[in-house]
Amino acid sequence: RDRSRKDIEAFLSDLRKRQGIADWQVRQADHALRILYEIFLPQYAPERQAAVGPTGKPPAQEAKARTDGFRDRVIPGEVERQFPELLEAVKTEVRSRHFSYRTETTYLDWVRRFIAFHDYANPKELDAPTAVKTYLDYLAVEREVSAGTQNQALNALVFFYGQVLGKPVGEIEEFVRAKRPRRLPEVMTRDEVQMLLSKMSGVTGLMAGLMYGSGLRLMECVRLRVKDIDFGRHQIMVRDGKGQKDRVTMLPERFAAPLREHLTRVKAVYEQDLAQGAAGVYIWPALERKYPNAGKEWIWQYVFPAKSLSVDPRSGNVRRHHINETLVQKAVKEA
Repeated sequence: RDRSRKDIEAFLSDLRKRQGIADWQVRQADHALRILYEIFLPQYAPERQAAVGPTGKPPAQEAKARTDGFRDRVIPGEVERQFPELLEAVKTEVRSRHFSYRTETTYLDWVRRFIAFHDYANPKELDAPTAVKTYLDYLAVEREVSAGTQNQALNALVFFYGQVLGKPVGEIEEFVRAKRPRRLPEVMTRDEVQMLLSKMSGVTGLMAGLMYGSGLRLMECVRLRVKDIDFGRHQIMVRDGKGQKDRVTMLPERFAAPLREHLTRVKAVYEQDLAQGAAGVYIWPALERKYPNAGKEWIWQYVFPAKSLSVDPRSGNVRRHHINETLVQKAVKEA
């Protein structure tokens, strides 16, 4: 609260000089500080103490300059500043339908882009069908996004207008869905798979082997719980798979012993977290209300937990989440 514009400039200048810090990270820090002061500490905003920013231009012009290039690029924190109630309404509608956190962040991102595209006009005052179609045409023609991305934007905006604002955009058929191209899959041979797995080790190697031997999707493997592993029957229970369906798949004999050893190490970390009073693993809200202590039970812990504790973005509780899926992707790519 006591910092000035000069303090911020000095911090960013020092950040630029640090070894291993890229330009995009400096810009990210600048954006983060701007959001901090504009959204959470507006009465202490250092912007008010200086008529110009680091480049000699007014702060608003600096922010606008950074968005040049794409018409739907968002000025950091601007949508939150002008339309906080709308974003909160999106979160409420998404969560009331039990959509995943990723769906929530994706929908919010498209709503921000849509508002930025229309020069931060109030979405309630726009003609919904025309505004949505104009933006989708822009994505297809100028941005040349993929069919999947275009359809994702359409789903988010139809949800936004129909469920949040109560202004349906009309029959979905009026908006032409992009046709996904059909591609032939490239399948690795058995020898290629053996070579790949031989170059992997540790937790990511175990996960890659389980995915191959059990037919697990990446996020299905990442989200496995201890109770889902049945060593006696050599089975793995996949819960909330694609289409919110459960299924049973096999536990490869080759990876059964390494998995047991891995769970022994995981249990030691779990007991340490328990002793330190960590909040326990994430449990679905309805289940948590019925069984308040379920999140602290061993059977509900993630098979592949993260190395460190983190803050739950919805509840704010500090707990150990599952491993980040990008670690597995990077390990496979390196192998």
